[in-house]
Amino acid sequence: MALNMFAKSRGTLRFAWLASLAALMPFCLAAEPLVSDARIGVHESKTRFVLDIDRPVRFQSFTLANPYRVVIDLPEVGWKLSRDRSMRGGIIADFRFGMFRAGVSRVVLDVKGPVEISKSFVIPPRNGRPHRLVIDLRSIDRDAFARNLRPRTMAGPAPGGLPPPAIRPRGRKIQRADAKKVVAIDPGHGGIDPGTIGVSGKLEKHIVMALAKVLRRRLQKSGRYKVVLTRNRDIFVPLRERIAIARAAGAELFISLHADSISNRRIRGGTIYTLSERASDKEAAALAKRENKADVIAGIDLNTHSVEVANILIDLAQREAKNDAVKFADALTGELRGSMKLLRNNRRFAGFAVLKAPDVPSVLVELGYLSNRADERLLGNPRHQANVAAAIVRAINTYFLRQQAFKQP
Repeated sequence: MALNMFAKSRGTLRFAWLASLAALMPFCLAAEPLVSDARIGVHESKTRFVLDIDRPVRFQSFTLANPYRVVIDLPEVGWKLSRDRSMRGGIIADFRFGMFRAGVSRVVLDVKGPVEISKSFVIPPRNGRPHRLVIDLRSIDRDAFARNLRPRTMAGPAPGGLPPPAIRPRGRKIQRADAKKVVAIDPGHGGIDPGTIGVSGKLEKHIVMALAKVLRRRLQKSGRYKVVLTRNRDIFVPLRERIAIARAAGAELFISLHADSISNRRIRGGTIYTLSERASDKEAAALAKRENKADVIAGIDLNTHSVEVANILIDLAQREAKNDAVKFADALTGELRGSMKLLRNNRRFAGFAVLKAPDVPSVLVELGYLSNRADERLLGNPRHQANVAAAIVRAINTYFLRQQAFKQP
């Protein structure tokens, strides 16, 4: 009897322990803080920006110029905020959020003029409210803003004491023992930079990432290629860091994947771009201008440039890579025409920063218009992605076979 009671008691204790463990599991699994809301309060002497977050976090905040922005860096967090909403008030024109780099999430506030961060603090939970991260902003004149700015360089510590993104050395042409060609796939945007938002809310950064992974699998399956992705998850990568990643890997071809948007929602179809400082038309120039603002969107200080960037701009006198890029673009146009709708004027050129590797033939593919419902629907369709990826692989095969034939005596 006593033994029975002990067994029952032990069973009850085990059940209670397991129940307690189950209750704690959600908290154990929630490895990252969660941001659940954001709002702006406009007061007579300040504009207040507030983030609701489920636990206290360490953060860094700072201001940038050209254009004026306020940046808030956090540890990696989860977001329950809507991507497609615009929020403004007081001196805040809009804001963006997302992953900046591994271990760092970022909020960027676009502001209407020079500001200073008068206060920044975290309010502990009270009256059923979660922790609140508060940033108070005050308008100041340009001279005061300039005095508040601290000198920064890409080689030194990034603002707020966070480490700068790695700038990889210039790649070398390496004779690989397995004779595999190296192809760099660049899924555009990512992290804090969502790219274009489709008519039904699909994000460009997710669509191009999905296609990049399908393309990588097909290339690797062929056994002929080594593939490097400039990003393999939802994270921001600076434009010139993408170039550096490709060059460091010894890439022999660089393909940047994007999806466009335009005010006329009836327009649909893909376009292939190669590099030229003189754009082929006004639309190409406008697109390049938008794409080249990715680093601004993510809160990068554009007043400093790395040595790597200087070398890239100087080395642009090299023409061989540009000529090879045109050859690949021609092959790509021919293959894609049978797998997706292309614009009538589908071969264009403009000054995209991401195409400026001097020694890697580079193209940028606009896969369609997310502002068009038919294109947006197709770009999210796995079968369509597989067809487009197969066409790109065929173009890559054709390009390298022609290069090899041309080099033979």
